[in-house]
Amino acid sequence: MRILVPGGYGLIGSAIVSALLTAGHEVTGLGRSVGQARLREPRVRWLQHDLKDLVSAEAWRPLLADVDAVINAAGVLQDGPGDDVMVTQSLAMVALFEACEQVGVKRLVQISAVGASPDAATVFMRSKGIADEALEGSSLDWTILRPGLVLGSSAYGGSALLHALASLPGFIPLPPAPSIRSVALDDVAATALAVVEGRLPHRRIYDLVEDRAHSLQEIVATLRARLGLPPARFARWPLWIFRLAFRLGDLAGLLGWRPPMRTTSLDQILAGIDGDPTPLGAANGRSLKALPEILEAVGGTVRERWFARLFLLKPVIVATLGLFWLLSGLIGLIEADKAKVVLTLRGFAPTTAALFVHGGALADLLLGAAMLWRRTMPAAATGMIGVTLAYLLAGSLFTPDLWLDPLGPFLKTLPAAVLALVALAIKDAR
Repeated sequence: MRILVPGGYGLIGSAIVSALLTAGHEVTGLGRSVGQARLREPRVRWLQHDLKDLVSAEAWRPLLADVDAVINAAGVLQDGPGDDVMVTQSLAMVALFEACEQVGVKRLVQISAVGASPDAATVFMRSKGIADEALEGSSLDWTILRPGLVLGSSAYGGSALLHALASLPGFIPLPPAPSIRSVALDDVAATALAVVEGRLPHRRIYDLVEDRAHSLQEIVATLRARLGLPPARFARWPLWIFRLAFRLGDLAGLLGWRPPMRTTSLDQILAGIDGDPTPLGAANGRSLKALPEILEAVGGTVRERWFARLFLLKPVIVATLGLFWLLSGLIGLIEADKAKVVLTLRGFAPTTAALFVHGGALADLLLGAAMLWRRTMPAAATGMIGVTLAYLLAGSLFTPDLWLDPLGPFLKTLPAAVLALVALAIKDAR
């Protein structure tokens, strides 16, 4: 079959694409930025389109030529620069369903979420629910899959956050949370494959969840053991601390980042993640993997431990570098006269000294601000390394005595350059 997968390079989408390719299907992936996806999976025909430009059936129809079925795995957690939840998960999807009806693509699989409803508490769940309701009212051979908490060997979003929590030293803070049902990433992909191949009844809604629910503490403790880490103590912190932390995640979202620690995630955790495994179990004659089996896919190697520990350190590194360079530039402007004296005492003309001091301060401010913006972070980190090396080279030529200064104005720049190098190494989110 020739299958179109919107969102084909996301956590769930990538697993579905791999399952389809293994089964011998021709896959076309669609997403907003497909450069890395093309390199990672060249067997797929990748189409680069922003879903905000696909809110009409007319826009979708050319993309459905020579397509036998669609598996929709596109989605965003929360509104932000370039992200509109209602457009991505509702308007564009309703247009897709209409286009499929018009061109004769009958089979469509919708990856939704447990708890999706047009009157749900969060925009994320409402948008999924609106799309689900529209699909149910269509003439398509539709199937709606609603996964619980998705866990697997790959980690992104909420699963990545759980890895990070599980790796914390000492004690692990947890919000008050009801029970949670999880699902293996490969079970989601296998179910989507079974549906699109006609091995499960169509025009059904299936919750993809394990048979038994677990507490958040039980999930994190099991994951920690799989990472090869000793048991940890758990702490129940007041809810306001978590709300503050997740609000900071919202702020990062305004700067173009997509952290899992945003208020939508917290609201979902507090509401619980539940579902009914019975319909799917009856349809395929077996239950999905339980938590211990799910987490067998998580290896306890140094790679997994490095990822888990660096996940929460990444925002700390980015924020530290951004604030360091911003404050450096601000102090340079405030104390410009003192900085100019250091240069004039070493033979620089006052005009030249002022040019170096004010130019350097402005460069620091620009790099600090660029570090905090997601799209410009890699360029900013590269610039920080370059400016530091240029600063050290010029300083060695004109003020070599500062290498031995007890306050270490030269030596202290080296760790900042190394930290920028680390930021470059962990810049990718997928």
